[in-house]
Amino acid sequence: MQSRVIDLGAIQLEAITAGPAKGELVVLLHGFPESGDAWRAQIQELARAGLRVVAPHQRGYAGSSRPAGLMAYRLSALAQDVLALADALQAEQFSVVGHDWGAAIGWHLATLHAQRVRRLVVLNGPHAGTVAMHATRSPMQLLRSWYIGAFQLPWAPEALLRANDFALLQRAMRTSAREGAITDELLQRYLAQWAQPGALTAMLNWYRALALDLPTPTLRVDLPVTVLWGERDSFLERGIADAALALCNNGRLVALPDATHWLHHEEPQAVGRTLLEALR
Repeated sequence: MQSRVIDLGAIQLEAITAGPAKGELVVLLHGFPESGDAWRAQIQELARAGLRVVAPHQRGYAGSSRPAGLMAYRLSALAQDVLALADALQAEQFSVVGHDWGAAIGWHLATLHAQRVRRLVVLNGPHAGTVAMHATRSPMQLLRSWYIGAFQLPWAPEALLRANDFALLQRAMRTSAREGAITDELLQRYLAQWAQPGALTAMLNWYRALALDLPTPTLRVDLPVTVLWGERDSFLERGIADAALALCNNGRLVALPDATHWLHHEEPQAVGRTLLEALR
């Protein structure tokens, strides 16, 4: 694995890369509050299979650019980063693997830029066009999503999350995952990234920009889609996966009954096998 900075013109993305330069491109998209480092267990396995793997630290995260203003963090802008990344790597088509926010970007690309996407694999993440309807029908999902409303406040979320060496973020990840899944080594890596000037505000701006963009349209998705779902997710109900898959003409669900929101850390071998099956 190598770390490199990829120039997209308007911004730069730091990314972890691996695999043969002529392999089929696979872009791994992380969620909040992780980074491209979330995929370290999967990157090498995919690269060994002959795939060209890129796991960017998305805009606002780690060593990537942090543009000012909420408009820069709309879902459509985040999706354009992925298209620009593929262009910079001279890949007309590519596959997307997305977790959490990365899944929302993947659904957006598969819906509005299907000509560029070969395959989509989603790990415990929402389709921005269906999640609101599901949440209005499920009071429990609204309760689970309380933090999204809290993140809309100015300054206070940064102060609370930064306090005591990011104790709340560390606790949220560890207590919502299986014991030992979020390692000390990984958390130390994240702590260094969260502490970079402006990083935490940029990460929260993804949530604050939600109301500034139209939701992903609920159009039919024709390309192959695999949804991996940890059934013990503390943040997202299984119905979110079902609602998104209902839009797919070629979709399948792989449920992991003992996994949580952090399934790629908890069951790396099972996730790796499913990724290889889906991407081949």
